[in-house]
Amino acid sequence: MQGMQSPIMVMNTNTKRETGRTAQLNNIAAAKAVADVIRTTLGPRSMLKMILDASGGIVLTNDGNAILREIDVTHPAAKSMIELSRTQDEEVGDGTTSVIILAGEILHLSQPFLEKDIHPTVIVRAYMKALDAAVKIIDDLSFPIDVNDRDQLMNIVTSCIGTKYTSRFGPLMANLALDAVMCVAVDNGDGTKEVDIKKYAKIEKIAGGSIDDCRVLKGVMMNKDVVAPGRMSRRIENPRVMLLDCPLEYKKGENQTNVEITKEEDWAVLLKMEEEWIQGVCAQIASFKPDIVVTEKGLSDLCTHYLCKAGITALRRVRKTDNNRISRATGATIVHRVEEYREEDIGTKAGLFKVEKLGEEFFAFFVDCEDPKACSIILRGASRDTLNEVERNLHDAMGVARNVVHDPRLLPGGGAVEMAVSRAITEEALKIQGVEQWPFKAVGTALEVIPRTLAQNCGANVIRTLTKLRAKHAEATEESTGGHACTFGIDGNKGTIVDMKELGIWEPYAVKVQSIKTAVESAAMLLRIDDIVSGLSQKNQHGAGTGTGVAPTADDNDEDPPEKLGE
Repeated sequence: MQGMQSPIMVMNTNTKRETGRTAQLNNIAAAKAVADVIRTTLGPRSMLKMILDASGGIVLTNDGNAILREIDVTHPAAKSMIELSRTQDEEVGDGTTSVIILAGEILHLSQPFLEKDIHPTVIVRAYMKALDAAVKIIDDLSFPIDVNDRDQLMNIVTSCIGTKYTSRFGPLMANLALDAVMCVAVDNGDGTKEVDIKKYAKIEKIAGGSIDDCRVLKGVMMNKDVVAPGRMSRRIENPRVMLLDCPLEYKKGENQTNVEITKEEDWAVLLKMEEEWIQGVCAQIASFKPDIVVTEKGLSDLCTHYLCKAGITALRRVRKTDNNRISRATGATIVHRVEEYREEDIGTKAGLFKVEKLGEEFFAFFVDCEDPKACSIILRGASRDTLNEVERNLHDAMGVARNVVHDPRLLPGGGAVEMAVSRAITEEALKIQGVEQWPFKAVGTALEVIPRTLAQNCGANVIRTLTKLRAKHAEATEESTGGHACTFGIDGNKGTIVDMKELGIWEPYAVKVQSIKTAVESAAMLLRIDDIVSGLSQKNQHGAGTGTGVAPTADDNDEDPPEKLGE
Protein backbone atom coordinates (compact mmCIF):
# COMPACT_ATOMS: atom_id res chain seq x y z
CA MET A 1 0.00 0.00 0.00
CA GLN A 2 3.04 2.29 -0.05
CA GLY A 3 2.17 3.47 -3.61
CA MET A 4 -1.01 5.18 -2.38
CA GLN A 5 0.60 8.51 -1.61
CA SER A 6 -1.62 11.53 -0.91
CA PRO A 7 -1.36 14.34 -3.51
CA ILE A 8 0.97 17.19 -2.61
CA MET A 9 -0.76 20.58 -2.56
CA VAL A 10 1.79 23.14 -3.76
CA MET A 11 -0.59 26.03 -4.27
CA ASN A 12 -3.23 27.53 -2.08
CA THR A 13 -6.63 25.90 -2.71
CA ASN A 14 -8.17 29.35 -3.37
CA THR A 15 -5.97 30.05 -6.39
CA LYS A 16 -7.47 29.74 -9.83
CA ARG A 17 -5.18 28.38 -12.51
CA GLU A 18 -5.49 28.08 -16.29
CA THR A 19 -2.77 26.31 -18.25
CA GLY A 20 -1.72 25.53 -21.81
CA ARG A 21 -4.28 25.81 -24.60
CA THR A 22 -7.10 26.99 -22.30
CA ALA A 23 -5.07 29.98 -21.11
CA GLN A 24 -4.09 30.95 -24.68
CA LEU A 25 -7.62 30.66 -26.06
CA ASN A 26 -9.04 32.64 -23.11
CA ASN A 27 -6.46 35.40 -23.69
CA ILE A 28 -7.41 35.55 -27.37
CA ALA A 29 -11.13 35.71 -26.50
CA ALA A 30 -10.52 38.52 -23.97
CA ALA A 31 -8.41 40.55 -26.44
CA LYS A 32 -11.05 40.12 -29.13
CA ALA A 33 -13.79 41.26 -26.73
CA VAL A 34 -11.88 44.47 -25.97
CA ALA A 35 -11.29 45.08 -29.70
CA ASP A 36 -15.00 44.57 -30.45
CA VAL A 37 -15.95 47.20 -27.86
CA ILE A 38 -14.18 50.00 -29.75
CA ARG A 39 -14.31 48.66 -33.32
CA THR A 40 -17.20 51.00 -34.21
CA THR A 41 -15.27 54.10 -33.13
CA LEU A 42 -12.78 54.00 -36.04
CA GLY A 43 -12.98 56.48 -38.91
CA PRO A 44 -14.95 59.65 -39.70
CA ARG A 45 -18.32 57.87 -39.55
CA SER A 46 -17.61 56.45 -36.12
CA MET A 47 -20.19 55.93 -33.38
CA LEU A 48 -19.91 57.49 -29.91
CA LYS A 49 -19.81 55.58 -26.63
CA MET A 50 -21.57 56.80 -23.52
CA ILE A 51 -19.90 55.62 -20.32
CA LEU A 52 -20.99 56.21 -16.74
CA ASP A 53 -17.79 56.64 -14.75
CA ALA A 54 -17.16 55.67 -11.11
CA SER A 55 -18.13 59.08 -9.74
CA GLY A 56 -21.46 59.04 -11.61
CA GLY A 57 -20.38 61.45 -14.38
CA ILE A 58 -21.03 60.75 -18.05
CA VAL A 59 -18.24 60.38 -20.61
CA LEU A 60 -19.32 60.82 -24.25
CA THR A 61 -16.50 60.05 -26.67
CA ASN A 62 -15.17 58.05 -29.61
CA ASP A 63 -11.54 58.27 -28.46
CA GLY A 64 -10.30 54.70 -27.95
CA ASN A 65 -8.07 55.57 -25.01
CA ALA A 66 -10.75 57.56 -23.17
CA ILE A 67 -13.27 54.71 -23.55
CA LEU A 68 -10.93 51.97 -22.35
CA ARG A 69 -9.69 54.11 -19.47
CA GLU A 70 -13.21 54.22 -18.03
CA ILE A 71 -14.02 50.52 -18.53
CA ASP A 72 -13.43 48.28 -15.51
CA VAL A 73 -12.18 44.85 -16.63
CA THR A 74 -11.09 41.83 -14.61
CA HIS A 75 -9.37 39.57 -17.14
CA PRO A 76 -5.57 40.07 -17.08
CA ALA A 77 -5.23 39.83 -20.89
CA ALA A 78 -7.93 42.47 -21.33
CA LYS A 79 -6.06 44.73 -18.89
CA SER A 80 -2.92 44.25 -20.94
CA MET A 81 -4.81 45.32 -24.10
CA ILE A 82 -6.12 48.45 -22.38
CA GLU A 83 -2.55 49.28 -21.37
CA LEU A 84 -1.70 49.29 -25.11
CA SER A 85 -3.97 52.19 -25.91
CA ARG A 86 -2.51 54.15 -22.98
CA THR A 87 1.03 53.52 -24.23
CA GLN A 88 0.04 54.60 -27.74
CA ASP A 89 -1.60 57.75 -26.36
CA GLU A 90 1.49 58.70 -24.34
CA GLU A 91 3.96 57.91 -27.11
CA VAL A 92 2.30 59.51 -30.14
CA GLY A 93 -1.11 60.82 -29.02
CA ASP A 94 -3.15 59.26 -31.83
CA GLY A 95 -3.98 55.81 -33.25
CA THR A 96 -5.29 54.45 -29.94
CA THR A 97 -8.29 52.74 -31.59
CA SER A 98 -6.30 51.27 -34.50
CA VAL A 99 -3.74 49.64 -32.21
CA ILE A 100 -6.38 47.75 -30.21
CA ILE A 101 -8.31 46.61 -33.31
CA LEU A 102 -5.07 45.45 -34.94
CA ALA A 103 -3.85 43.54 -31.87
CA GLY A 104 -7.25 41.88 -31.47
CA GLU A 105 -7.28 40.81 -35.13
CA ILE A 106 -3.72 39.39 -35.03
CA LEU A 107 -4.63 37.32 -31.94
CA HIS A 108 -7.88 36.18 -33.56
CA LEU A 109 -5.94 34.92 -36.60
CA SER A 110 -3.50 33.07 -34.30
CA GLN A 111 -6.25 30.76 -33.04
CA PRO A 112 -6.27 28.37 -36.04
CA PHE A 113 -2.47 27.93 -35.75
CA LEU A 114 -2.74 26.99 -32.08
CA GLU A 115 -5.49 24.52 -32.92
CA LYS A 116 -3.19 22.95 -35.54
CA ASP A 117 -0.59 22.47 -32.78
CA ILE A 118 1.90 24.98 -34.17
CA HIS A 119 4.07 26.00 -31.23
CA PRO A 120 3.48 29.60 -29.99
CA THR A 121 7.22 30.44 -30.24
CA VAL A 122 7.15 29.51 -33.96
CA ILE A 123 4.14 31.80 -34.45
CA VAL A 124 5.84 34.62 -32.52
CA ARG A 125 9.05 34.24 -34.55
CA ALA A 126 7.07 34.55 -37.78
CA TYR A 127 5.23 37.61 -36.42
CA MET A 128 8.50 39.35 -35.61
CA LYS A 129 9.82 38.67 -39.12
CA ALA A 130 6.59 40.05 -40.56
CA LEU A 131 6.91 43.16 -38.36
CA ASP A 132 10.43 43.85 -39.67
CA ALA A 133 9.18 43.38 -43.24
CA ALA A 134 6.21 45.71 -42.60
CA VAL A 135 8.42 48.50 -41.18
CA LYS A 136 10.73 48.27 -44.23
CA ILE A 137 7.73 48.52 -46.59
CA ILE A 138 6.36 51.53 -44.66
CA ASP A 139 9.79 53.21 -44.87
CA ASP A 140 9.62 52.85 -48.68
CA LEU A 141 6.06 54.23 -48.74
CA SER A 142 6.83 57.33 -46.66
CA PHE A 143 7.93 60.65 -48.07
CA PRO A 144 9.32 63.76 -46.34
CA ILE A 145 7.50 67.08 -45.97
CA ASP A 146 8.54 70.63 -45.19
CA VAL A 147 7.70 71.45 -41.57
CA ASN A 148 7.51 75.16 -42.38
CA ASP A 149 4.75 74.64 -44.98
CA ARG A 150 1.64 75.38 -42.94
CA ASP A 151 -0.82 74.14 -45.60
CA GLN A 152 0.71 70.65 -45.62
CA LEU A 153 0.69 70.51 -41.83
CA MET A 154 -2.94 71.66 -41.80
CA ASN A 155 -3.87 68.78 -44.12
CA ILE A 156 -2.30 66.21 -41.79
CA VAL A 157 -3.87 67.58 -38.60
CA THR A 158 -7.25 67.99 -40.32
CA SER A 159 -7.25 64.34 -41.42
CA CYS A 160 -6.49 63.35 -37.79
CA ILE A 161 -9.41 65.44 -36.48
CA GLY A 162 -11.65 64.27 -39.35
CA THR A 163 -12.63 61.20 -37.35
CA LYS A 164 -13.46 63.19 -34.22
CA TYR A 165 -16.36 65.20 -32.82
CA THR A 166 -14.65 68.55 -33.51
CA SER A 167 -14.43 67.92 -37.30
CA ARG A 168 -17.74 69.85 -37.63
CA PHE A 169 -16.00 73.07 -36.56
CA GLY A 170 -13.84 73.19 -39.70
CA PRO A 171 -10.17 74.15 -39.48
CA LEU A 172 -10.53 75.76 -36.01
CA MET A 173 -9.06 72.86 -33.97
CA ALA A 174 -6.28 72.18 -36.50
CA ASN A 175 -5.23 75.84 -36.29
CA LEU A 176 -5.25 75.75 -32.48
CA ALA A 177 -3.12 72.58 -32.41
CA LEU A 178 -0.59 73.92 -34.94
CA ASP A 179 -0.30 77.32 -33.24
CA ALA A 180 0.29 75.66 -29.86
CA VAL A 181 2.91 73.20 -31.15
CA MET A 182 4.78 75.83 -33.18
CA CYS A 183 4.74 78.11 -30.13
CA VAL A 184 6.38 75.61 -27.75
CA ALA A 185 8.82 74.09 -30.29
CA VAL A 186 12.45 74.78 -29.32
CA ASP A 187 15.32 74.26 -31.75
CA ASN A 188 18.05 72.06 -30.24
CA GLY A 189 20.67 73.43 -32.64
CA ASP A 190 21.42 70.06 -34.26
CA GLY A 191 18.49 70.14 -36.69
CA THR A 192 16.07 68.50 -34.25
CA LYS A 193 13.30 70.19 -32.27
CA GLU A 194 12.06 69.62 -28.76
CA VAL A 195 8.28 69.94 -28.38
CA ASP A 196 7.01 69.50 -24.81
CA ILE A 197 3.27 70.06 -25.08
CA LYS A 198 2.56 68.34 -21.77
CA LYS A 199 4.53 70.87 -19.73
CA TYR A 200 4.30 74.09 -21.70
CA ALA A 201 0.97 74.00 -23.60
CA LYS A 202 -1.79 74.21 -20.98
CA ILE A 203 -5.42 73.73 -21.97
CA GLU A 204 -7.84 75.86 -19.93
CA LYS A 205 -11.51 74.87 -20.20
CA ILE A 206 -14.02 77.61 -19.40
CA ALA A 207 -17.71 76.75 -19.77
CA GLY A 208 -19.82 79.35 -21.55
CA GLY A 209 -19.26 81.31 -24.75
CA SER A 210 -19.09 79.67 -28.16
CA ILE A 211 -16.58 77.27 -29.73
CA ASP A 212 -15.44 80.09 -32.04
CA ASP A 213 -14.03 81.92 -29.00
CA CYS A 214 -11.32 79.24 -28.55
CA ARG A 215 -7.85 80.68 -29.06
CA VAL A 216 -4.14 80.16 -28.40
CA LEU A 217 -2.59 82.92 -26.30
CA LYS A 218 0.86 84.30 -27.06
CA GLY A 219 1.64 83.80 -23.42
CA VAL A 220 0.23 82.25 -20.27
CA MET A 221 -3.03 82.41 -18.38
CA MET A 222 -4.05 80.99 -15.00
CA ASN A 223 -6.98 80.97 -12.62
CA LYS A 224 -5.67 83.62 -10.18
CA ASP A 225 -6.50 87.15 -9.08
CA VAL A 226 -4.11 89.71 -7.58
CA VAL A 227 -3.64 89.49 -3.78
CA ALA A 228 -5.29 92.85 -2.98
CA PRO A 229 -7.75 93.58 -5.82
CA GLY A 230 -8.68 97.13 -4.72
CA ARG A 231 -5.13 98.38 -4.19
CA MET A 232 -3.06 96.53 -6.79
CA SER A 233 -3.11 97.27 -10.48
CA ARG A 234 -4.97 94.74 -12.67
CA ARG A 235 -3.50 95.94 -15.96
CA ILE A 236 0.19 96.66 -16.60
CA GLU A 237 1.81 97.16 -20.00
CA ASN A 238 5.36 95.85 -20.58
CA PRO A 239 5.62 94.60 -16.98
CA ARG A 240 8.86 93.66 -15.23
CA VAL A 241 8.11 90.21 -13.77
CA MET A 242 9.81 88.72 -10.70
CA LEU A 243 9.29 84.98 -10.04
CA LEU A 244 9.91 83.45 -6.61
CA ASP A 245 9.29 80.10 -5.00
CA CYS A 246 9.88 81.18 -1.40
CA PRO A 247 7.25 82.38 1.11
CA LEU A 248 6.95 86.15 1.61
CA GLU A 249 5.78 85.82 5.20
CA TYR A 250 7.60 85.33 8.48
CA LYS A 251 8.70 81.71 8.86
CA LYS A 252 6.98 79.76 11.60
CA GLY A 253 9.02 77.17 13.51
CA GLU A 254 9.26 73.74 11.84
CA ASN A 255 7.43 72.14 14.77
CA GLN A 256 6.85 73.48 18.29
CA THR A 257 8.95 76.54 19.09
CA ASN A 258 9.20 77.81 22.67
CA VAL A 259 10.39 81.32 23.44
CA GLU A 260 10.97 82.42 27.03
CA ILE A 261 10.50 86.11 27.67
CA THR A 262 11.52 87.75 30.95
CA LYS A 263 10.32 91.30 30.26
CA GLU A 264 7.06 92.42 28.71
CA GLU A 265 8.88 94.75 26.28
CA ASP A 266 10.67 91.74 24.73
CA TRP A 267 7.39 90.57 23.20
CA ALA A 268 7.05 93.88 21.37
CA VAL A 269 10.69 93.55 20.25
CA LEU A 270 9.96 90.07 18.86
CA LEU A 271 6.98 91.32 16.86
CA LYS A 272 9.02 94.31 15.67
CA MET A 273 11.79 91.98 14.46
CA GLU A 274 9.25 90.02 12.42
CA GLU A 275 7.92 93.23 10.89
CA GLU A 276 11.43 94.49 10.17
CA TRP A 277 12.35 91.21 8.47
CA ILE A 278 9.31 91.46 6.19
CA GLN A 279 10.02 95.17 5.57
CA GLY A 280 13.61 94.29 4.64
CA VAL A 281 12.47 91.58 2.18
CA CYS A 282 9.98 93.98 0.57
CA ALA A 283 12.67 96.67 0.33
CA GLN A 284 14.99 94.20 -1.42
CA ILE A 285 12.18 93.29 -3.85
CA ALA A 286 11.34 96.97 -4.48
CA SER A 287 15.01 97.78 -5.22
CA PHE A 288 14.67 95.83 -8.51
CA LYS A 289 11.60 97.92 -9.47
CA PRO A 290 9.43 94.95 -10.56
CA ASP A 291 5.82 95.57 -11.59
CA ILE A 292 4.62 92.06 -10.69
CA VAL A 293 5.84 89.58 -8.07
CA VAL A 294 4.69 85.97 -8.46
CA THR A 295 5.36 83.47 -5.68
CA GLU A 296 4.49 79.79 -5.33
CA LYS A 297 4.12 80.09 -1.54
CA GLY A 298 2.21 82.35 0.85
CA LEU A 299 2.32 86.13 1.11
CA SER A 300 1.37 87.81 4.41
CA ASP A 301 -0.94 90.80 4.88
CA LEU A 302 1.95 92.96 6.09
CA CYS A 303 3.98 92.08 2.99
CA THR A 304 0.94 92.94 0.84
CA HIS A 305 0.80 96.36 2.55
CA TYR A 306 4.49 97.14 1.81
CA LEU A 307 4.19 95.90 -1.81
CA CYS A 308 1.10 98.08 -2.35
CA LYS A 309 3.02 101.10 -0.98
CA ALA A 310 5.77 100.37 -3.52
CA GLY A 311 3.16 100.06 -6.32
CA ILE A 312 3.92 96.38 -6.97
CA THR A 313 1.22 93.86 -7.99
CA ALA A 314 1.49 90.39 -6.42
CA LEU A 315 0.15 86.90 -7.13
CA ARG A 316 0.53 84.16 -4.51
CA ARG A 317 0.22 80.35 -4.27
CA VAL A 318 0.77 79.90 -8.02
CA ARG A 319 1.23 76.28 -9.12
CA LYS A 320 4.80 75.24 -9.92
CA THR A 321 3.76 74.21 -13.47
CA ASP A 322 2.17 77.65 -14.06
CA ASN A 323 5.28 79.36 -12.69
CA ASN A 324 7.48 77.37 -15.10
CA ARG A 325 5.27 78.45 -18.00
CA ILE A 326 5.42 82.12 -16.94
CA SER A 327 9.21 81.75 -16.73
CA ARG A 328 9.38 80.39 -20.32
CA ALA A 329 7.01 83.05 -21.68
CA THR A 330 8.45 86.14 -19.97
CA GLY A 331 12.13 85.17 -19.81
CA ALA A 332 12.23 85.48 -16.00
CA THR A 333 14.20 83.10 -13.77
CA ILE A 334 12.55 81.47 -10.75
CA VAL A 335 14.69 82.30 -7.71
CA HIS A 336 14.56 80.49 -4.34
CA ARG A 337 15.64 83.33 -2.03
CA VAL A 338 15.06 87.07 -2.36
CA GLU A 339 18.66 87.74 -1.23
CA GLU A 340 20.02 85.92 -4.31
CA TYR A 341 18.03 87.97 -6.85
CA ARG A 342 19.93 89.69 -9.68
CA GLU A 343 18.81 92.17 -12.32
CA GLU A 344 19.10 89.59 -15.16
CA ASP A 345 16.53 87.32 -13.40
CA ILE A 346 13.75 89.84 -14.06
CA GLY A 347 11.45 88.90 -16.98
CA THR A 348 10.75 91.67 -19.49
CA LYS A 349 9.38 89.80 -22.52
CA ALA A 350 5.67 90.07 -21.64
CA GLY A 351 3.79 92.79 -23.53
CA LEU A 352 0.79 92.97 -21.19
CA PHE A 353 -0.36 91.72 -17.78
CA LYS A 354 -4.09 91.86 -17.11
CA VAL A 355 -6.73 90.26 -14.90
CA GLU A 356 -10.08 89.51 -16.55
CA LYS A 357 -13.30 87.95 -15.36
CA LEU A 358 -14.41 84.99 -17.50
CA GLY A 359 -17.67 83.40 -16.37
CA GLU A 360 -17.66 83.44 -12.57
CA GLU A 361 -13.89 83.53 -11.98
CA PHE A 362 -10.92 85.86 -12.37
CA PHE A 363 -8.01 84.88 -14.62
CA ALA A 364 -4.54 86.43 -14.79
CA PHE A 365 -2.97 86.81 -18.26
CA PHE A 366 0.66 87.35 -19.28
CA VAL A 367 0.18 87.94 -23.01
CA ASP A 368 1.72 89.51 -26.13
CA CYS A 369 5.07 87.97 -25.18
CA GLU A 370 7.90 88.20 -27.70
CA ASP A 371 8.83 84.67 -28.81
CA PRO A 372 7.01 82.84 -26.00
CA LYS A 373 8.05 79.22 -25.66
CA ALA A 374 4.97 78.42 -23.57
CA CYS A 375 1.30 79.00 -24.26
CA SER A 376 -2.21 78.57 -22.89
CA ILE A 377 -5.09 77.36 -25.04
CA ILE A 378 -8.50 78.70 -24.03
CA LEU A 379 -11.41 76.41 -24.85
CA ARG A 380 -14.95 77.78 -24.63
CA GLY A 381 -18.07 75.70 -25.12
CA ALA A 382 -21.67 75.25 -24.12
CA SER A 383 -21.29 72.40 -21.63
CA ARG A 384 -18.69 70.55 -19.59
CA ASP A 385 -19.19 67.37 -21.70
CA THR A 386 -18.55 69.26 -24.95
CA LEU A 387 -15.41 70.85 -23.49
CA ASN A 388 -14.03 67.51 -22.29
CA GLU A 389 -14.48 65.98 -25.75
CA VAL A 390 -12.96 69.05 -27.46
CA GLU A 391 -9.98 68.81 -25.09
CA ARG A 392 -9.44 65.11 -25.93
CA ASN A 393 -9.59 65.89 -29.66
CA LEU A 394 -7.20 68.81 -29.30
CA HIS A 395 -4.76 66.61 -27.36
CA ASP A 396 -4.76 64.11 -30.26
CA ALA A 397 -4.32 66.89 -32.83
CA MET A 398 -1.38 68.40 -30.90
CA GLY A 399 0.16 64.92 -30.65
CA VAL A 400 -0.03 64.54 -34.43
CA ALA A 401 1.43 68.01 -35.05
CA ARG A 402 4.25 67.26 -32.59
CA ASN A 403 5.05 63.94 -34.32
CA VAL A 404 5.31 65.63 -37.70
CA VAL A 405 7.65 68.29 -36.29
CA HIS A 406 9.80 65.53 -34.71
CA ASP A 407 9.78 63.19 -37.72
CA PRO A 408 8.59 65.04 -40.85
CA ARG A 409 7.56 61.98 -42.86
CA LEU A 410 4.07 61.21 -44.15
CA LEU A 411 2.04 58.20 -45.22
CA PRO A 412 -1.30 58.02 -47.07
CA GLY A 413 -4.31 57.47 -44.76
CA GLY A 414 -7.65 55.71 -45.25
CA GLY A 415 -6.23 52.18 -44.96
CA ALA A 416 -3.96 52.64 -48.02
CA VAL A 417 -0.77 51.84 -46.09
CA GLU A 418 -2.30 48.75 -44.45
CA MET A 419 -3.49 47.45 -47.82
CA ALA A 420 -0.10 48.04 -49.50
CA VAL A 421 1.77 46.40 -46.59
CA SER A 422 -0.70 43.49 -46.53
CA ARG A 423 -0.15 42.85 -50.23
CA ALA A 424 3.64 43.06 -49.95
CA ILE A 425 3.71 40.70 -46.94
CA THR A 426 1.55 38.16 -48.79
CA GLU A 427 4.07 38.20 -51.66
CA GLU A 428 7.00 38.03 -49.25
CA ALA A 429 5.45 35.01 -47.49
CA LEU A 430 5.91 32.89 -50.64
CA LYS A 431 9.69 33.15 -50.19
CA ILE A 432 9.55 31.72 -46.66
CA GLN A 433 9.89 27.98 -46.27
CA GLY A 434 8.32 25.77 -43.66
CA VAL A 435 5.49 26.30 -41.23
CA GLU A 436 6.42 29.94 -40.46
CA GLN A 437 4.95 30.96 -43.80
CA TRP A 438 1.38 30.82 -42.48
CA PRO A 439 1.70 33.07 -39.40
CA PHE A 440 3.86 35.45 -41.50
CA LYS A 441 1.05 35.73 -44.04
CA ALA A 442 -1.53 36.12 -41.24
CA VAL A 443 -0.01 39.47 -40.19
CA GLY A 444 -0.69 40.76 -43.72
CA THR A 445 -4.28 39.50 -43.55
CA ALA A 446 -4.75 41.09 -40.10
CA LEU A 447 -3.71 44.52 -41.43
CA GLU A 448 -6.73 44.46 -43.76
CA VAL A 449 -8.94 44.89 -40.68
CA ILE A 450 -8.36 48.69 -40.80
CA PRO A 451 -9.77 49.31 -44.32
CA ARG A 452 -12.46 46.68 -43.61
CA THR A 453 -13.60 48.44 -40.42
CA LEU A 454 -13.56 51.84 -42.20
CA ALA A 455 -15.86 50.45 -44.89
CA GLN A 456 -18.07 48.78 -42.28
CA ASN A 457 -18.49 51.93 -40.17
CA CYS A 458 -19.73 54.05 -43.07
CA GLY A 459 -22.23 51.42 -44.25
CA ALA A 460 -20.52 50.38 -47.50
CA ASN A 461 -20.66 46.87 -48.96
CA VAL A 462 -17.58 45.50 -47.19
CA ILE A 463 -16.77 42.51 -49.42
CA ARG A 464 -17.15 44.41 -52.72
CA THR A 465 -15.23 47.46 -51.50
CA LEU A 466 -12.32 45.40 -50.15
CA THR A 467 -12.14 43.25 -53.29
CA LYS A 468 -12.02 46.40 -55.45
CA LEU A 469 -9.31 47.87 -53.23
CA ARG A 470 -7.22 44.68 -53.42
CA ALA A 471 -7.57 44.67 -57.21
CA LYS A 472 -6.58 48.36 -57.36
CA HIS A 473 -3.40 47.66 -55.37
CA ALA A 474 -2.56 44.58 -57.48
CA GLU A 475 -2.98 46.51 -60.78
CA ALA A 476 -1.13 49.62 -59.63
CA THR A 477 1.90 47.72 -58.41
CA GLU A 478 2.24 45.79 -61.64
CA GLU A 479 1.75 48.86 -63.83
CA SER A 480 3.71 51.31 -61.76
CA THR A 481 7.18 52.20 -62.81
CA GLY A 482 9.77 53.62 -60.48
CA GLY A 483 8.49 51.40 -57.67
CA HIS A 484 5.87 53.85 -56.37
CA ALA A 485 3.36 52.09 -54.15
CA CYS A 486 -0.38 52.46 -54.63
CA THR A 487 -1.96 55.21 -52.51
CA PHE A 488 -5.58 54.14 -52.99
CA GLY A 489 -7.61 53.75 -49.82
CA ILE A 490 -11.18 54.03 -48.53
CA ASP A 491 -12.93 57.38 -48.18
CA GLY A 492 -14.31 56.97 -44.66
CA ASN A 493 -17.22 59.32 -45.33
CA LYS A 494 -18.66 57.75 -48.50
CA GLY A 495 -17.21 54.25 -48.43
CA THR A 496 -15.76 54.62 -51.95
CA ILE A 497 -12.22 53.89 -53.15
CA VAL A 498 -10.22 57.08 -53.68
CA ASP A 499 -6.60 58.05 -54.25
CA MET A 500 -5.54 59.46 -50.89
CA LYS A 501 -3.14 61.90 -52.56
CA GLU A 502 -6.06 63.61 -54.30
CA LEU A 503 -8.26 63.51 -51.20
CA GLY A 504 -5.40 64.89 -49.07
CA ILE A 505 -5.71 62.37 -46.24
CA TRP A 506 -2.28 61.93 -44.64
CA GLU A 507 -1.00 60.33 -41.47
CA PRO A 508 2.31 60.88 -39.65
CA TYR A 509 4.90 58.13 -40.07
CA ALA A 510 5.46 57.88 -36.28
CA VAL A 511 1.79 57.12 -35.50
CA LYS A 512 1.49 54.36 -38.11
CA VAL A 513 4.75 52.59 -37.27
CA GLN A 514 4.15 52.83 -33.53
CA SER A 515 0.65 51.33 -33.80
CA ILE A 516 1.79 48.36 -35.92
CA LYS A 517 4.82 47.70 -33.69
CA THR A 518 2.79 47.90 -30.49
CA ALA A 519 0.02 45.66 -31.85
CA VAL A 520 2.34 42.90 -33.12
CA GLU A 521 4.58 42.93 -30.07
CA SER A 522 1.67 42.79 -27.61
CA ALA A 523 0.01 39.95 -29.58
CA ALA A 524 3.31 38.06 -29.48
CA MET A 525 3.57 38.61 -25.74
CA LEU A 526 0.03 37.37 -25.04
CA LEU A 527 0.59 34.27 -27.21
CA ARG A 528 3.60 33.25 -25.16
CA ILE A 529 1.55 33.03 -21.96
CA ASP A 530 0.73 29.40 -21.20
CA ASP A 531 -0.17 29.64 -17.53
CA ILE A 532 -2.39 32.11 -15.67
CA VAL A 533 -2.35 31.88 -11.88
CA SER A 534 -4.65 34.29 -10.11
CA GLY A 535 -3.67 33.73 -6.51
CA LEU A 536 -5.22 36.55 -4.51
CA SER A 537 -6.01 35.42 -0.99
CA GLN A 538 -9.72 35.48 -0.24
CA LYS A 539 -9.14 36.66 3.36
CA ASN A 540 -10.97 39.81 4.43
CA GLN A 541 -12.66 40.09 1.05
CA HIS A 542 -16.15 40.07 2.67
CA GLY A 543 -17.48 37.89 -0.12
CA ALA A 544 -16.91 40.61 -2.70
CA GLY A 545 -14.95 38.36 -5.07
CA THR A 546 -15.60 38.75 -8.77
CA GLY A 547 -15.19 35.07 -9.51
CA THR A 548 -12.09 35.59 -11.65
CA GLY A 549 -9.62 35.76 -8.82
CA VAL A 550 -8.18 38.95 -10.33
CA ALA A 551 -7.92 42.11 -8.34
CA PRO A 552 -10.07 45.06 -9.43
CA THR A 553 -8.31 47.63 -11.61
CA ALA A 554 -6.29 50.23 -9.78
CA ASP A 555 -4.35 53.25 -10.89
CA ASP A 556 -0.56 53.13 -10.91
CA ASN A 557 -0.32 55.53 -8.02
CA ASP A 558 -2.89 53.71 -5.84
CA GLU A 559 -1.56 52.18 -2.65
CA ASP A 560 -1.86 48.48 -1.93
CA PRO A 561 -4.97 47.60 0.09
CA PRO A 562 -4.24 47.04 3.79
CA GLU A 563 -5.07 43.31 3.62
CA LYS A 564 -2.44 42.88 0.92
CA LEU A 565 0.16 44.77 2.93
CA GLY A 566 -0.64 42.64 5.96
CA GLU A 567 0.45 39.52 4.15
